[in-house]
Amino acid sequence: MLFTVMQLIGGIILSVGWIPQILQIIKTRSVADLSLKSYLLMLLGIALMEAYAVNLAAQGVGLAFLITNTLSLAVVSTVVLLIIRYRAGSK
Repeated sequence: MLFTVMQLIGGIILSVGWIPQILQIIKTRSVADLSLKSYLLMLLGIALMEAYAVNLAAQGVGLAFLITNTLSLAVVSTVVLLIIRYRAGSK
């Protein structure tokens, strides 16, 4: 139980850590210094881990992992979409 709580808290902190980046992008509308390739690779890695998390949750274990991984998938997806949006808008 302790490790589940630790994983949940750690995963939430990691997911929330992306919010300042998202807010900065929205505020400045600048993504010039961000690497789309890097964020796409992170997104792919998180998506693969999401499939694993869904499998674990279906077996009745790993719900905390599924929750926090889904949060990470959402925030990194948001960054990728903002990069695409603001790069397309600057051309």
